[in-house]
Amino acid sequence: MKMLELKVPPPAVALAAALAMWLATSASGALNLTLPNRLAIANTLAVLGIAISMAGFFSFQRAGTTVNPTRPHATSSLVEGGVYRYTRNPMYLGLLLVLAGWAAYLSNAVALAGLVVFVLYINRFQIGPEERVLAAKFGTAFDDYRRRTRRWI
Repeated sequence: MKMLELKVPPPAVALAAALAMWLATSASGALNLTLPNRLAIANTLAVLGIAISMAGFFSFQRAGTTVNPTRPHATSSLVEGGVYRYTRNPMYLGLLLVLAGWAAYLSNAVALAGLVVFVLYINRFQIGPEERVLAAKFGTAFDDYRRRTRRWI
């Protein structure tokens, strides 16, 4: 399983999850949910997710460090300010919120499984390996940051 670590860019994982969610809900119409204001909820979650992801992206750019999630070894600085004060992974949190918006739009109980699978995959094959690299590179500074800032929210 180590061969999947840092290989698939998280946006591609999110896109695959979104497609799987759509296919699964298409096949399971009996599990449709009635969600009042589903379009407003879906849009709000998606816009919030995009905003949080972009805040993380621009924080990395301002710090002059890599935004390439498959190359954490290229990280040149530990970003702890801005949105990174609240979550260690705002770009992944943003993708999750976009997927949550998609799940709200689909309004099917099966779609929620896509959120769980996304989180499990990203935790195991993206965040875990990234954090090992950051711990090796930044030592106690990263350990301190990890203790005071949650992984997701």
